[in-house]
Amino acid sequence: MSIDFFDFKEPHCALCGGKDFYYPDKDKPSGTIPVPRILDKADALFDKNDYAAAGRLLENWQREAKALGDKRGELSMVSELIGFYRKINEKEKGLESVSRGIKLIDELDLRGTVSAATVYLNAATTMKAFGKAEEALPLYEETENVYLAHLAPDDARFGGLYNNYALALTDVKRFDEAERMYKKALDVMQKIEHGEADAAITYVNMAHLYETWKEESEDLISACMDRARELLDTPSLPRNGYYAFVCSKCAPSFGYLG
Repeated sequence: MSIDFFDFKEPHCALCGGKDFYYPDKDKPSGTIPVPRILDKADALFDKNDYAAAGRLLENWQREAKALGDKRGELSMVSELIGFYRKINEKEKGLESVSRGIKLIDELDLRGTVSAATVYLNAATTMKAFGKAEEALPLYEETENVYLAHLAPDDARFGGLYNNYALALTDVKRFDEAERMYKKALDVMQKIEHGEADAAITYVNMAHLYETWKEESEDLISACMDRARELLDTPSLPRNGYYAFVCSKCAPSFGYLG
């Protein structure tokens, strides 16, 4: 019943502008797809819970990008589809998209960039969701190394990384390491404005970790769930759609854990 952080914040692939969009002449595509407009349209469809239409949109534009030889545009679509297939529980397509995304990163020589790390993080979370936690761990590790090299220590992206990394470590019974990752996530979230909702997610996940790991876990579980509730009750925390979504995801754990 642990909570996948990407239930909340699906990162877009940051490949639609700036110097990273440069193609050497030998690799220049015959055309490019309008990535920002496509993502805006997909977001609007997701907001209306029209997942079928959003999936068709992304799949159609992936095919168009591939036909044009627009590998960067295709990678942006694949990155979105990796998360989409995870959410609709399409294992075969999800893992195919993971493989395609990693191949495109290598073909585009993007390893070591934050854009590639964002795709790796999304891919690792999908692999973990489909029972491949052990195979996902190297991708989490590489993402962490890239983020440490390029992002500020209090960047919110570290929170999502550490939370999902911990979930994978829990699956492979590396409980000590999972606990350390959750604590690193909390350290980031307490430095972010309105980070209380994300911290509550992590405390809920820690409660499930202790339930799995510790024989005498009742006090640890209670402390985590009490802290999660305190954070969700923070007066300054905006009561918006994101807050409601976090509460709806946390609620089953409050019921399950009593």
